[in-house]
Amino acid sequence: MKEKKVVFMGTPDFAVPVLKELIDNTNVVLVVTQPDKKVGRHQEVEMTPVKKVALANNIPVFQPIKIREDFEEILNMKPDIIITCAYGQIIPNILLETPEYKAINVHASLLPKLRGGAPLHKSIIDGYKETGITIMYMIDKMDAGDIIEQEKIEITDEDNVGTIHDKLSTLGASLIIKTLPSIFNKTNKRIKQDENEVTYAYNIKREEEKIDFNKTSREVFNQIRGLYPYPIAYTTLKDNIIKITEARLSEKETGHIGEITEVNKNGIIVKCLDKSIIITKLKPSGKKEMDAYSFANGYGKENLIGRKFK
Repeated sequence: MKEKKVVFMGTPDFAVPVLKELIDNTNVVLVVTQPDKKVGRHQEVEMTPVKKVALANNIPVFQPIKIREDFEEILNMKPDIIITCAYGQIIPNILLETPEYKAINVHASLLPKLRGGAPLHKSIIDGYKETGITIMYMIDKMDAGDIIEQEKIEITDEDNVGTIHDKLSTLGASLIIKTLPSIFNKTNKRIKQDENEVTYAYNIKREEEKIDFNKTSREVFNQIRGLYPYPIAYTTLKDNIIKITEARLSEKETGHIGEITEVNKNGIIVKCLDKSIIITKLKPSGKKEMDAYSFANGYGKENLIGRKFK
């Protein structure tokens, strides 16, 4: 595969293992990534994770502000194939059709389920029992191209976005390398997606981060896991924002919705629509993450019982 010229397009940490495998096994001639951004209190410019890997391997980097208007540099490389993974912009049709082996994408769901930019989060929030990686041809419609290959993993109650991220980024890297020979030999599968099976995973909105204890304990539990370690679900206590970073399910059914019914060494027990959850770790506004029992001791356990998260 070393004779084939590959242009890779990706941006975040999730795409790094894929890029590294492509560098080791193919001829990556250009890396396309989102523009660098200013981050932190001091607004220092930080390179994207993918750019760091490219520069470390002496691979040219292209960072167009709008890829639909600025793509000639990619065409000038005369790539045999374009491979994308979590790039972050809609790619113009000319880039999808010009390379001999077209453009393919490494997507973090089992398409046609969870098309969109937040499949990791929504797979947990929406209660999926499994997810996986899809290698697919790209068309000028979001995540709707023909499926080439898929591999799945189980989602357990111990998983959160962080663990699923790491599992799928590693899986994506191995699956793309296993799939490329059949693409180059033109012996690969092309399976049309069933439009009747489509679900969507649009980017998380701020209002989706707020916990609604009017939902079932399972739904609240999934929301907390599905937003950790980023952007993190939150609630309020006496108008103070508290981010909830870890919780467990409880069989307790007493109390009013949102009410703190008990505090013990396991954590803070809160009533949901049906049963309860046990908040085990949290992050008060302006403070570091801590276990819930330590927070309760500092707040005063007797002052917490009967209060409501809103």
